[in-house]
Amino acid sequence: MITVEIYFLDNMSYLTYLYTMIIQDKPLIWLHGEIKTPPFSSAARIETGFLFRLLQMGEKLKMPHSRPMPSIGSNCHELRINDKGNTWRIIYRTDVDAIIIL
Repeated sequence: MITVEIYFLDNMSYLTYLYTMIIQDKPLIWLHGEIKTPPFSSAARIETGFLFRLLQMGEKLKMPHSRPMPSIGSNCHELRINDKGNTWRIIYRTDVDAIIIL
């Protein structure tokens, strides 16, 4: 069993939190413990969490949600979240044993 801490979805339900803590998929690893951006809407948070969950389960995301970023590094991608007129971009790297969020 792998224990995972996710700070991004701070308003998720207690049951979702417990489920997230006992998953056996790839963990999400943050290079820095805090992201300072204007707030996501609830819908954008849910979409982001859903897409990261798919990545944890081993799925490969494609456009329009994700695009490869080989200029940054191998296995690096840009996650795109459309949110009320804004487009959020989150850079992540997929490794065999983890998803690293930059």
